Amino acid sequence: MQERFLVVLMVCLFFAADTEAQNIGAGADVMYNFQSEGFGAGARVSIFPNRRLSYVPQFSYYFPFNKVNEYYAGLALEYKIIRRNKFNLYAIAHGAYDSWMNYKESPLKDAKKNNWDLEGGAGISGTTCLRPFLEYRYNIKFRETHLRLGILYIFGCKKKTYGFGNGGKDKRCGNYD
Repeated sequence: MQERFLVVLMVCLFFAADTEAQNIGAGADVMYNFQSEGFGAGARVSIFPNRRLSYVPQFSYYFPFNKVNEYYAGLALEYKIIRRNKFNLYAIAHGAYDSWMNYKESPLKDAKKNNWDLEGGAGISGTTCLRPFLEYRYNIKFRETHLRLGILYIFGCKKKTYGFGNGGKDKRCGNYD
C-alpha cells in the first residue's frame, strides 16, 4: 500500500513540474496528536480543479519514538469557505488507510494493524506561491485531534511572496489561489 501511494505521489510531482496552469502544488507538514502526545510528518500533493475545491492525496507518518507508531495514506477534500487576498479559510474531510505498526503494545483490546481513518477539520493557508498552512483535525474513529503546520509550493506560480521585494505588485496565481 505504501509503495503504491509513493508511486502516485511521484507521478503527480513529475507532471506538476511542467504545468503552467498553476493548479497543482506539493508540500510537507509536521503534526502533533494531542491524545497520544505524538509527533509526525507528512507529505501532500494539492490539485485545484477550481477556485474553491482541492483534492489532496496525503501520506503521514508518526515516528517510532511515539506511543503510537503508524502511517496513513489517504485523500482529503478541502473546500475554501472564505477567500481573501492574503489568506484562505477552508474545511477538510479526509479518509485514509491507517497502518498501526505497534498495535500489539496498545492496552486497547480491539487494537489492530490495519485500520481506516475519517477526519474532519478546518485550516488556514496563505495565497502566495509558497503557502504556509495550519490545520486542526478530528479523527472520528479514534476520537482524537491533531494539529498540522506546513508549507505548500504551487508549481508555475508567478505571484511573489509578501515581504520579499515584490514592489507592491500582486500577481495572483491564476484562478486557483
